[in-house]
Amino acid sequence: MDPALVLSRLTQPFVGTLVRQLFAEGAPSEADRAPVPVPVPVPELLAARRDARALGAQLVRQAVGGPGERPVRPDEDPRVADALARALDALAAAEVSDVQAVELQADGFAQHLRSLVPDADRELSEEGALLYALLLEVTARHVLEFLTDRSQAVPKTLVEHGAFLAELCKRYEQLEARVPSQGAADAAFEERFGRDTAILHNRLTIFGIDLANAPDSWPLDTTYLGLRCEPGGGPQGSATPVPVSRALAGRSRILVRGVAGSGKTTLLQWLAVATAKGELPQQLAGLRGRVPFVLPVRRFGREAPPVPGEFLDVSGYPGADAQPDGWADRVLRQGRGLLLIDGVDEAPEPARDRLRDTLRDWAALYPGNVWLVTTRPSAVPDDWLAAEEFAEVQLAPMSRDEVGAFVTRWHAAAGQEPGADPAVLARYEQTLIDALRLTRDLGRLATNPLMCGLLCALHRHLRGYLPSGRKELYDAAMSMLLELRDRQRVVPDDGISLNRQPKIQLLQKLAHWMLVNGKSEMDRDTAVGILHRHLPAVPAAARQGDAETIYRHLLNRTGLLREPTAGSVDFIHRTFQDYLAADAMVQQHDFGVLLDHSHLTEWEDVVRMAVSLSRPNEVAELLRGMVSRRPGLRTAHARHSKLLAAACLEHVSEIDPEVRQLVQRATQQMVNPAHPAGARALGWIGPIVLEMLPDPRTVSDDRAYILAITASSVADDMAIDYLAGLRERERMDIRMQLAAAWPRYDTARYAQEVIAHLDESGGLYFPVSDLHEARALADLGGRAHLHVKGQLDPAQLAGILPVERVRRLRLEPDHPATDEEWQASFPYAEGPVWRE
Repeated sequence: MDPALVLSRLTQPFVGTLVRQLFAEGAPSEADRAPVPVPVPVPELLAARRDARALGAQLVRQAVGGPGERPVRPDEDPRVADALARALDALAAAEVSDVQAVELQADGFAQHLRSLVPDADRELSEEGALLYALLLEVTARHVLEFLTDRSQAVPKTLVEHGAFLAELCKRYEQLEARVPSQGAADAAFEERFGRDTAILHNRLTIFGIDLANAPDSWPLDTTYLGLRCEPGGGPQGSATPVPVSRALAGRSRILVRGVAGSGKTTLLQWLAVATAKGELPQQLAGLRGRVPFVLPVRRFGREAPPVPGEFLDVSGYPGADAQPDGWADRVLRQGRGLLLIDGVDEAPEPARDRLRDTLRDWAALYPGNVWLVTTRPSAVPDDWLAAEEFAEVQLAPMSRDEVGAFVTRWHAAAGQEPGADPAVLARYEQTLIDALRLTRDLGRLATNPLMCGLLCALHRHLRGYLPSGRKELYDAAMSMLLELRDRQRVVPDDGISLNRQPKIQLLQKLAHWMLVNGKSEMDRDTAVGILHRHLPAVPAAARQGDAETIYRHLLNRTGLLREPTAGSVDFIHRTFQDYLAADAMVQQHDFGVLLDHSHLTEWEDVVRMAVSLSRPNEVAELLRGMVSRRPGLRTAHARHSKLLAAACLEHVSEIDPEVRQLVQRATQQMVNPAHPAGARALGWIGPIVLEMLPDPRTVSDDRAYILAITASSVADDMAIDYLAGLRERERMDIRMQLAAAWPRYDTARYAQEVIAHLDESGGLYFPVSDLHEARALADLGGRAHLHVKGQLDPAQLAGILPVERVRRLRLEPDHPATDEEWQASFPYAEGPVWRE
């Protein structure tokens, strides 16, 4: 406990106002009317209706709130408040007058009250007892101030308030030093750990950019692009993406779902760095002062998750051995931890239920901490942690503006490379932004940071050309990383010269082993052993060195492997591991193995990539097996396998029409969610899901709302035609869903086919995410209610929109423009600007 910090929270007006509530108001007592004022027993001055319990709770809440170290564990707050309430109730039994109380001074009067309830602090820890004593003494001081001010009979003998606080702080600091809670060793290590965390996690990989002084990554705090979330479990129509800081604000238990490459790990890195550096946005002020633990699930043991003392080892922190014994446990018991648990999908499926049980136990054992867990969307069921009171959010696909901002930042970073031509990069930047906006296939790929980075790198490398499909994109990325990386970097010659194909064959062996063993990270020795077994079959590599030499070459020269901790190795991103493993499975004709694992979520991307790499007859055989009845397969697993078959249809270039129809018939009735969360979860299947939905014009309003969510979860302009079938609906939640979906699709087409037809009645708000949408709304004659998203300038918007039509404005809470600036630009808007 930091006595100075606690006392700084207990301001004189705050405590004084609470204390006065203990005493009666109104006419003076008989003693006060006497010619010469006489002492009055303290119990006679008390209010008949006083609530010492509420006063105690408010004092404790004020003492423990705010940034900085918590004086006690959260679960001890009510016990300290109860002890304080008992002591204040004892005022009614105090056998002292107001004059005698003041003569005792604050410490003596507090001791008198404690003597009346000697067992009040019996159930408190040493820290709790110290906080109880400090709060009682502060309260006693304000009681004496009240008694002094109300009667002339009481001599003015109290020391000045500032001097009292200084003496009190000094005395309690001496007492606190005797309490073995978080000692000097803990505090010193915590400061070091915070500095190291801000350095170690402050790196963001940007594919295709390499500098001599930062070969693999860039500072996170200068290149991080804020993400948006779609809140889950909210009211109807609440799925409009919001900034991640807003989605997480005020929550202490959150499950974040996101597809591969959507930025889940980067989000946790940013939270760790911003917390460690004290640079969190205002909306996340509740995280200030917390200790961040980044815990990758792939490093959890198969049999049991780590205990707190092992957290730093799991996180890969190089100074883990220096932590004082029991430090992590003390941080958690004080409720000061920020637990960032990354990648539930990377745990084998049987281990996920054990992990959920562990999270439940941790949250119960260590209340007051903040828990943020990430997973791919289909790895765990809806409401997987609902019983543990975890809220759910889904990372939203990047909007057009966010894709444009990413491309701009990427090219700005590339401009810092030695010899870079700013004029050429500026031209590449603009042509890529135009291509992503105008080319449907490219726009569908550019929905997350990983794919945007690959597109930027390839576009630059191919001098303005880009492959159009996912398979072609990964093939080109492999060529860039495997064949061209050394040419772009200044690296010493290691004596090994391998072309693309031998490197891929060896990397496939590592990826294949990780896949079949359910790993996304392996021991270094295991990797070397795998290469040793397979080198004889790759003579181009075998004749140039042993397994250890080839391993070092692949690690240092391919750009696909890394050593996250000493003695371990993984791929720079799970997507590359899955792609190489899928290629290996196809080359080995392991379609039976793919079929046998197609019900497992950790094989989901591997199966889809394998389909894109296979010949038409191989695809047909695999898809038939995935939708056929398989004895012994659980119903939920069979359903997932069939839906995955439907998702695979998007990735095939040639397929037997009969097989396509077979898959669609097998999944037709499955695309029938009963609630919004289930509807949003179908977006991963892709545009094919639209072909399985019923005619939107023939269903009830309740069903139409679910269909609107399902279709708008598909990030493809093919959804516009389906959503247009719902545009004449009158129910507000359907219209809200359709309006909120606009930023996901082509601006002009969606405006003409959907937005133009939505009934404005009832106060429907229309989103304005960028100037393109503003111009499209202006072409439609404007709208009365606008939801301005992002940081758009009010004067610029007013120059585009018909301001006389605008009656209400809703803004993001952190928009920099003042309400006065908005009202000046939109003078016809009624009432205050609504920020949410």
